[in-house]
This record gives sequence, C-alpha cells and structure tokens, in this order.
Amino acid sequence: MSGRQSRALFHVVVVFAAVITAVALSAHSVSAADPLNPLPSCSVFDPSPCTPSFCGVFGSSPCVPSLLTPIGHELRVTVNSREFESATAPNHPIDTIMELYIAIRACWEPPTREQAHYDAQLTVRFSFNRNGKIIDRPRETYISKDINDDTRQIYRRAVAAALDRCTPMPVTERFGGAIAGRPISIRFVDDRGDDRGS
Repeated sequence: MSGRQSRALFHVVVVFAAVITAVALSAHSVSAADPLNPLPSCSVFDPSPCTPSFCGVFGSSPCVPSLLTPIGHELRVTVNSREFESATAPNHPIDTIMELYIAIRACWEPPTREQAHYDAQLTVRFSFNRNGKIIDRPRETYISKDINDDTRQIYRRAVAAALDRCTPMPVTERFGGAIAGRPISIRFVDDRGDDRGS
C-alpha cells in the first residue's frame, strides 16, 4: 500500500469514528418514547436498561425502532394465576406494553381450586386492531398434555372469559396504531400449587 493510500484510509477511519461518536453522544440528550416499551430510548453505551435506537449517520436524533422480539414481531406475555387476586387494571387508556400486561392480568380469573390443576398452561395467539378489539378468533397454540379433557375445557372457558372481559381493550390512539395487527401470545399458567400444599 502506497503512502497516499495509507493516508486516505486513515482519513476515512478518522471521519467514520467521529461520526459514530457524534451519534452515540447525541443519543444521551434525546429522549424518544417507544409506545411498545416503557423504557426510555438511549445509546448502546448506556449502562441501564433502555430501548436501543439508531437512525443512521444522517439522522438528527435517535429514532424509535420497530419492536424486536425473540421471534419476528410477536409480543409474548405470561400471566400467572398466583398474581390474579392482587391485579388491578389501569384506570386510564392503555399506552404501553406494561399497562397492556397489567390489564390482561387483571382480567384473568383462574378456575376454582376444586377445578384447578397445578402447573396447567394454555397459550392463545391473536391480534388487536387499532381500537383494541380482537381480530378474528384467538387461536390456541398450546395446552398442557398432562390434564384430562374436562380440565382442558375448564381452562379454555376461563381464558375465553378473560379475553371477553378485557376487550375491547381501552387503548390510546398512539398505542392502538403501534400494536394493530401484531401477533400477541398470552400464556396462562396456574402456579397456585404452593398455596394449596401440592
């Protein structure tokens, strides 16, 4: 490599490093709210939990990214039966994923102790429209194999009743637009076994 090529490469590296540093530093001064995540937007260099964001070298500030989940764009929520007695729904329109989770948990009423089965699990998948209504019929994607058919029907009815109580979900216009059409998987788990001594 000639001396001229080495100097040109050095200048490119210096400019690239300066641009990356400027973008990282600007991320600290801008707060972007992601409606799908209650945590603030920040740089990858921040030590605390945050919503990572990046607009590119020509962006004037960090941008709100699309929701990144383990598989595609699916939201996943687990509702534990142990928590249902203390759950209270938000008393205002829902505007974050955390508030959506709290509202769904507040709607869940597990089967009575006499009908319940410890560690029974049932997962349903569906989507909301922008007005908080469920699109089409929720689809069951998993139910525990170690429970009998009658008990499965009991849990299916309990889940259907929870979704009926919750919907239409009172969402803000912004949040409704953000979640509209996104698949949501809710896993209901009956974890009340310790309380029953089983």
